[in-house]
Amino acid sequence: MEKIKSRLIDDTPQPSLYEQAPKIYLRKIKGLYYQIQLYVQLIILIPVFLIPWIYIDGRHAVLFDLPARQFHFFSFTFWPQDFILLSWALIFFAFLLFFVTSIFGRIWCGYGCPQTLWTLLFESITSFVEGSRQQQIKLDQSPWTFKKVARKTYKHVLWIMISLLTGITFISYFYGIQELLADVYLLNINIMPLSWVIFFSAATYINAGLMKEQVCKYMCPYARFQSAMFDRDTLVVSYNQFRGEPRGGRKKTNPKIENLGDCLDCTLCVQVCPAGIDIRDGLQYECINCARCIDACNSIMQRMSYPKNLISYTTLNILEGKPMSWLRLKPIGYAVALIVMTGSITSAFLMRSTFDLNVMRDRGQLFHELPNDFIQNTYQIKLLNKSKDSIAVELSLAGLKNYQIKPENLFFIPPDSIQEVAVDIIVNSADLPKDINEISILASSQGKIIAEHPSRYIGKSPFFNNE
Repeated sequence: MEKIKSRLIDDTPQPSLYEQAPKIYLRKIKGLYYQIQLYVQLIILIPVFLIPWIYIDGRHAVLFDLPARQFHFFSFTFWPQDFILLSWALIFFAFLLFFVTSIFGRIWCGYGCPQTLWTLLFESITSFVEGSRQQQIKLDQSPWTFKKVARKTYKHVLWIMISLLTGITFISYFYGIQELLADVYLLNINIMPLSWVIFFSAATYINAGLMKEQVCKYMCPYARFQSAMFDRDTLVVSYNQFRGEPRGGRKKTNPKIENLGDCLDCTLCVQVCPAGIDIRDGLQYECINCARCIDACNSIMQRMSYPKNLISYTTLNILEGKPMSWLRLKPIGYAVALIVMTGSITSAFLMRSTFDLNVMRDRGQLFHELPNDFIQNTYQIKLLNKSKDSIAVELSLAGLKNYQIKPENLFFIPPDSIQEVAVDIIVNSADLPKDINEISILASSQGKIIAEHPSRYIGKSPFFNNE
């Protein structure tokens, strides 16, 4: 019984749910994939910080103007009426991410994700201030001295400066960079944008500086459902166990030892991993496919005169000696969806109207009775000009005869602007065939109808006639 009981009870000590994660000290490594990651980081980060300073036709090239309800994107201006385009664009990029993931795995996480880019930027600052991996470990293990305090303070000051720059840059896409800096300098900034700057600066400092890989492990949902897009032909960073095992150290003068694989068990692949995992343990959801372990392992293989790519971008089928197929159901399905959405987005963008008309009846009173048996209905009308030119718009009516529009029915609307007007439509009750009439308010320009909006015209009801 004791033997059976010992098999059923696991006496292995379990880690606490709230156990602090060990700190990861990254070792710098140079190689092909590190250079690609560095170039991608520069290509993404430089435009992010520079675009708020770019102006087109006297306005910001990219600006989410929330008070004016406009989104300026270089030469284009989008309004709330164009929200369907934003919805389609977000769905398109989601499927694009699924398509890329089904072929190349988590390449977005390793090269394009903002969390990865800012974390590596903060790690570069750490290396600049505290030195190499061994120097960082030695510094953390040393007692607190003036030199240690100075270095730690210097590092965090640089982190805070980058975080503030990030927060200011992000809010400038909604506020305008020059307007934001001017208000800060004059101490005239509103509490709302100031609060958002502080919030995003703090989020950058905590996520990229303090939490780092913990954000990817425990907060990012993409790491959890990515496996739904994988198959046996998805390219992932993998360790060739058939070639590398069993592991063992050896001298450079004696590179080949009987009964040992090519892996020297140097753990260099672990030391360069931003997620702190051992790729030799197999496919893991923490892996972000940054391929730094490939660069590290290839440097050792080259030093030992071994073939490269003991760790490589490969597939499970290739590792098992099976052929890889590019024509697979998931990528083809995602590609078809992308083609359909590209056509839909393009059509919606090209066919979107440059003018919009919105009509709302006055809800304060159904109608007004005027002398000589005239009926008056009041309407709130919004005229939206999305084009880059001024436009003259004339209002007319369909569904009623012998009507009058007061105070005027001709309006001049500047480019990229909205004009709200209140108009009264007056009709003799004798010309109203029913108590409620379905009508359409028309907007014309240069003799052509450019927009129309259905509404109702309400007159006296026979049920309330006391005569």
